[in-house]
Amino acid sequence: MSDDKLSLPSEKDLERELGDYLSNKYGGQVKIVSAGMLPFAKKKDVEQEARRDDDEAFYFDLKPEELVRYLDEYVVQQDEAKAVLATKICTHFNRIRHELETGRPAKRQVGRIKSNVLLIGPTGVGKTYLVKLIARRLGVPFVKGDATKFSETGYVGGDVEDLVRDLVREADDDISRAEFGIIYVDEVDKIAASPNRMGTDVSRAGVQRAFLKPMEETEVELKVPHDPVAQLEAMEHYRATGKREKKVVNTRNILFIMSGAFAGLTDHIKKRRNELSMGFGSKVESKTESSRYFQEVMAEDLIAYGFESEFVGRLPVVAALNELTQEDFVKILANHNSAVVLGKKQDFNAYGIKLDFEAAAFEAIAAKAVLEKTGARGLLSVMEKTLLPFEKSLPSTSCRHLVLSREMVEDPYTGLAAMLAEQEHDYHEQRYEELRRQKHADLVEIIANSNGDYLQEEGVALTAERLNMMADYCLTEFLDVREVCHDFVEMILHIRDYAATVSDESNFTVLFAEAAIDRILQKSKLTISSVNAVCETIFVSLDYGLRLIAQKKIDGELLIPVAGVDDPDGFINDLLDENFKL
Repeated sequence: MSDDKLSLPSEKDLERELGDYLSNKYGGQVKIVSAGMLPFAKKKDVEQEARRDDDEAFYFDLKPEELVRYLDEYVVQQDEAKAVLATKICTHFNRIRHELETGRPAKRQVGRIKSNVLLIGPTGVGKTYLVKLIARRLGVPFVKGDATKFSETGYVGGDVEDLVRDLVREADDDISRAEFGIIYVDEVDKIAASPNRMGTDVSRAGVQRAFLKPMEETEVELKVPHDPVAQLEAMEHYRATGKREKKVVNTRNILFIMSGAFAGLTDHIKKRRNELSMGFGSKVESKTESSRYFQEVMAEDLIAYGFESEFVGRLPVVAALNELTQEDFVKILANHNSAVVLGKKQDFNAYGIKLDFEAAAFEAIAAKAVLEKTGARGLLSVMEKTLLPFEKSLPSTSCRHLVLSREMVEDPYTGLAAMLAEQEHDYHEQRYEELRRQKHADLVEIIANSNGDYLQEEGVALTAERLNMMADYCLTEFLDVREVCHDFVEMILHIRDYAATVSDESNFTVLFAEAAIDRILQKSKLTISSVNAVCETIFVSLDYGLRLIAQKKIDGELLIPVAGVDDPDGFINDLLDENFKL
């Protein structure tokens, strides 16, 4: 028998035969332990690696004003903080992109300081929300950590370098992507050293020292002794290759953003400015005045607060956020992208109940939220307390519409009892539809004005029918405008890709007219799978006719109109009659 026809046993067969032989000879005292107990190392996809080498792991071309406009869609007030964050973050990533394009990373500048950012502001003013929005818009890996969970390396508690390892996991284990990520650390004011503490401070000053190297530039090893998964992966790689693999992440281009409420910092600022008064002569300042002082913070104030000078020096950009007023709360609730309002609408929609709010209801909720003294978080607390009676009782009734009024906010239980006793279902339904029509017109304008540039960059035309569908989708699914625009871009590009695939198979160009794309979206359930099903139905009907046209080698392109979507059989028959006249 030739060698090429020799049938070799599999690894499991060999293991079983060897096990049987040894058992027969030595009894049950000998057992085969296969290396297969550990998972085999994943083979690298050569083509994927080649593509990764050819394509840049990082590309960025966003301008500061574009990012500010995006943040304005979601965040009320905080204009200065938005401007500082958008400018420094865009500059940071555009600089990296420029270095990669010009090949300058090899000539590293000595003493380069990253534009790490410190956000200062009271609780509930939007610090975390701002950073999360920016990370979502940029599409870079992002992790959030709490400074209070960390301790100095070698002590019980979280290790600062674990944030870098988490960033790699967020990047799907792609180290090259993780090296352009954002690490956000909240509650950083809680690691300020206590002025009266004696001895080693491993949970405060020690954590500050642990952050120094990652915030500047260092290499963090992914394999750590206390991580069993990392140890198994290292064993797997050594078993497969016979070599040790050292995976490290360089933090040179990782941006650190830190934030905190910094209670008591204003005292240090006023002391520096010789404005601090004590005793009976002191005056009680409002939170608005505290926010004003935050705008004037300097490095020496942060050092006096309890931070080491080396730590403060690695946070060269400081942005202060202002306390939100009752008027700001009303604007937050009235915003079409309000996470608080959209979240509650989705909760009620789970029971088949359509929820909306009168403008006066927003004012009443905002007035109560101010008393909570927790910033914008108070809005959610008040909203939950107000809607809880309705959320409990209405699913068991025939009521399918609820429009919350000022009176219902001020006394929810009385409002619910009156609503159920008087059977006001028709009124709530009519009022809901009135508000929906008003919001529909507003959303069409917002989509065209605020997201028009984004849609046109993606090659999506702003047809009237399409704008109406997007506005309806916002109101039906209770999603924010940007998310809806992204969904529509994906669906429209999928329709075009489907037509491009058919073009490749037919050897001539097949396109959908814009009106035909709109009709496909109307026929679908506005999901990728349903859009794909509609396209498949259309081209099943067109398939035979397209083959005949391809055989005739007709030049040009086939533009499928609305008629081709509504009646593909009739459309292709008319087309064949036109091209195959005897």
